Amino acid sequence: MMQDLLPVLLMVLVQFEYAGMNIFSKLAMDSGMNPYIHVAYRQIFASLVIVPWAYFIERGRRPPMTLPIFIQIFVCSFFGLALNPITYFVGLKYTTPTIGCALSNLLPGITFVIAVAVRQESAKLKTLGGQAKLIGTLLGVGGAIVLALYHGPLIPIRGSKIHLKIAADHAGHTHGNLLGPFLVIVSALTWSIWFIIQARMGDKYPAPQSISAMMLLMGTVQCCLFGVIMEPHLSEWSLFPVIRALASVYAGVACSGIGVCMMSWCINRKGALFVSVFSPLLLVIVAALSWAFLREKLYLGTVLGSVLIVIGLYTVLWGKSQEIQPQPELQDAKEDIEMH
Repeated sequence: MMQDLLPVLLMVLVQFEYAGMNIFSKLAMDSGMNPYIHVAYRQIFASLVIVPWAYFIERGRRPPMTLPIFIQIFVCSFFGLALNPITYFVGLKYTTPTIGCALSNLLPGITFVIAVAVRQESAKLKTLGGQAKLIGTLLGVGGAIVLALYHGPLIPIRGSKIHLKIAADHAGHTHGNLLGPFLVIVSALTWSIWFIIQARMGDKYPAPQSISAMMLLMGTVQCCLFGVIMEPHLSEWSLFPVIRALASVYAGVACSGIGVCMMSWCINRKGALFVSVFSPLLLVIVAALSWAFLREKLYLGTVLGSVLIVIGLYTVLWGKSQEIQPQPELQDAKEDIEMH
């Protein structure tokens, strides 16, 4: 009983961790923190957790590094650990956490389109699974359009009694801004590209913890360079007020460190599809926390767009589940492709 319940509890906890990251990060940027600097600090704190872990866990078992593998790791880090968080957090600055989390659920559909375009995956439109993935992708795109372009009337929900000065000063300032949703969609696109490139690496370097650590180190350097270019003034790199330090440490340690380890454990026990189905829970938690702490107002367009995206997500995941082969080796390959 406990063996079946533990993965569920861990995945629910992961959603709360990532929901907290969205709220803390939004508050930090509302306090004036540059999103490029926030991403740089996040990667620095994540490196402090993951790199020592990878060094000791695979000590003496790492194969020699080759130039082609090094180049692939560099490209992966650029798309997945530099461009992805930068576009997401810059987008989050100009939109609400609820819209940001909703648009992040476009990832499976975008990955499906790119995988078909580069011939890494067949569309299989004559099969039920292929048709489901296509329909789910179209639903997700439709939901994204609704979120970005349709505001709609305000849903009458009584306001929260929790009042934060930062939230009060910036309440409602991001509604109607198309830059935020656009950048969040771009972040899902960069993550999909990262995934496609990493999937092609296969078993060329059988030390997954070390690869993750090396990508994170390269991504940290890249994010710091972006941060210095976009904000060269040293005074802007201060971690005060304290919300900036809290958001940076929390995002790096709790999410990039502990959260990733918990998701990896659940994937090994239950598979990638099990982990994926919890994504909409993050949207619900973030919407509740945004209402409570950020005084975020809920509009009809946000609800309709989010519902379409969640339906599209589950439709794509169902289509993928129909294509999983019974052979163990093919099952493992599918789980590697779907884990992100």
